[in-house]
Amino acid sequence: MKPDHGYCRHWKVNLDADGILWLILDRADREINTLSREVLEELDQQVIDILRMRPKGVVIRSGKEGGFIAGADITEFSSIADSTEARELVERVHRIFDRIEQLSIPTVCLIHGFCLGGGLELALACKYRIAVDSPTAGLGLPEVKLGIHPGFGGTVRLIGLIGPRQAFDLMLSGRTITARQARGIGLLDYVVPERQWKNAVRSVLSRPPSKRKGVFRNALYRLRPGRSLLSWIFRRMIAERADRNHYPAPYALIDLWERYGGNQAVMAREEARSVARLVTGDTARNLARVFFLQERIRTQGRQGALVPRSVHVVGGGTMGGDIAAWCALKGFHVTIQDVEPQRLAGAYKRASSLFQKKLKDQRRVEEALDRFIPDLKGDGILRADIVIEAIFEDASAKRALYREVEPRMRRDALLATNTSSIPLEVLAESLQHPERFVGLHFFNPVAKMQLVEVVRGEAVDGGRFLSAIRFVSEIGRLPLTVASSPGFLINRILTPYLLEAVRMEQEGIPAEDIDRAALEFGMPMGPILLADTVGLDICLSVGRILSGHFNVEIPKRLEKLVETGRLGKKSGRGFYNHKKEKRVASIRKKGRSPDEDRQDRLILPLLNEAIACWRERIVPDADLLDAGAIFGVGFAPFLGGPLHYIRAMGVDAVLARLKKLEPKYGRRFHPDSGWHDFKTHIAKNTVAVNDGSATD
Repeated sequence: MKPDHGYCRHWKVNLDADGILWLILDRADREINTLSREVLEELDQQVIDILRMRPKGVVIRSGKEGGFIAGADITEFSSIADSTEARELVERVHRIFDRIEQLSIPTVCLIHGFCLGGGLELALACKYRIAVDSPTAGLGLPEVKLGIHPGFGGTVRLIGLIGPRQAFDLMLSGRTITARQARGIGLLDYVVPERQWKNAVRSVLSRPPSKRKGVFRNALYRLRPGRSLLSWIFRRMIAERADRNHYPAPYALIDLWERYGGNQAVMAREEARSVARLVTGDTARNLARVFFLQERIRTQGRQGALVPRSVHVVGGGTMGGDIAAWCALKGFHVTIQDVEPQRLAGAYKRASSLFQKKLKDQRRVEEALDRFIPDLKGDGILRADIVIEAIFEDASAKRALYREVEPRMRRDALLATNTSSIPLEVLAESLQHPERFVGLHFFNPVAKMQLVEVVRGEAVDGGRFLSAIRFVSEIGRLPLTVASSPGFLINRILTPYLLEAVRMEQEGIPAEDIDRAALEFGMPMGPILLADTVGLDICLSVGRILSGHFNVEIPKRLEKLVETGRLGKKSGRGFYNHKKEKRVASIRKKGRSPDEDRQDRLILPLLNEAIACWRERIVPDADLLDAGAIFGVGFAPFLGGPLHYIRAMGVDAVLARLKKLEPKYGRRFHPDSGWHDFKTHIAKNTVAVNDGSATD
């Protein structure tokens, strides 16, 4: 039977023969469930009706196959005008979730697939949580990645349920955990196979088990000194990877618990006020912008109709081996070829380590290894849907390889190059069928870097190019479409930044001071350490390629280090000494004080080159350029991207800083001709926003 709960767009309500009320969220016009205002208001009405009806139990679950709830509706939060409006909305959700928590009848949240953010906070308001055991199950509170912290009562309920150490590990990292991991720390009551979830729900509701007392009652953390000690530890951990001035949310979360953790009611009230302040700040708005940019790239990755499933990689070095391993991890059948058997052995060993780390289950590890096939003779070319070339960065060597590979490929197969900087037209000179040739520029380390530049040459067929984009999306990466131009986007804007850092070090400024200047700006890693990590030989190679097309001068210091075998982390020595993947110290220090212009000298060349790339339309628009810089270069996410940063600071203000450097340091600081056009573009876009017709 179905009770009369009024019209609901998003909730399906059913009272079954056993007196159990099922609330099934199936948000209208959305592929996944999120907690919009309308969804929450309808939920509140259902709770009011439950108080009147008093069923034997309530089950909240998703009507979507993919998962439970992905969190709050970020688009709505991004449109909030001020902190007062934000606090009113958050306090409204508090009242709804409190009402659910206070129901005297048993309530069960059934979780299938992902359960994130506000979705997990809703689950915490239920008395019992049951998850279906599956590889797609992932629970977490990722709010910190959006510049806020849990705000729907989650801070209080999670700490009360599993204790501060486990709770802060989840909230400060924003990571997701599997259903079994969640059960292990007490976040879930039961994890059951797909076929048993109905019986599990009915068993819990018919004979509700006793609930253990929350570890929040631990006397040590009810007292301020105990919380202060643990808070000090948390702050030290966070300080290693996030500056309070750039990312205030994790510090606000720690402050919240330290001050108010002894009183749950007060902490809940202050949680709402804290998250309301954060959600309207610049960091949260810019990180929300980054989220939307990421979703835009992911959406375009679903366009291709034909998805390659069989992959052949030529090149068993670090990059080729890691590309092959990642594809196998994601379910693709992969063959990997190299002329040196020892390289294939090394690639297989690294692949095994990756599978062990990511999959953990030995059966799944063995299945992935079965998909990863060393292929000394290259027989996999005959069957592959896509052949990826990943040899060293030399145009002549690549063209020679294509002359061998192309005749053996299927007619419908794609040929891709992992070149980091060579235009496709230069490489396609030896091809009989350039219409099937694309660039797939992965970044090192492949298992961590989300972005892949999908390079479009002049001759490529449109349908095949879409298939390449779809392939990148299918292996769980962000496909950024870029024009075929020297350096493409990422290396084009990264190279001036790195080379200027090398010049500064060459002048005698300590590497640590140079890196510190970049970190203070908000970059996740200093440019000197980044150069050592990428490999100084790679930096030199890219610099030389770009120097043939742009105003790029290679510092003598970089050439000398490469000549002497100091290649960075991979050789143990570069600008820094490295031991077991850790930086020990810079090779030389002259004691010179940091240059007063050091931060501008690093960042402004990057911004200037970003303007040049925008002018040349290396990517379709300014937003995608910002996305590429964030996910490929590591440009400070809390600033929203280089072009967004220029808009925020003001074109004239940034341009004045750039012009100030040219007389001091030379022609490389000469402003690109695109600055004037970008200023005009911003003005037009502002007018368009005001009349409701904005496009970028």
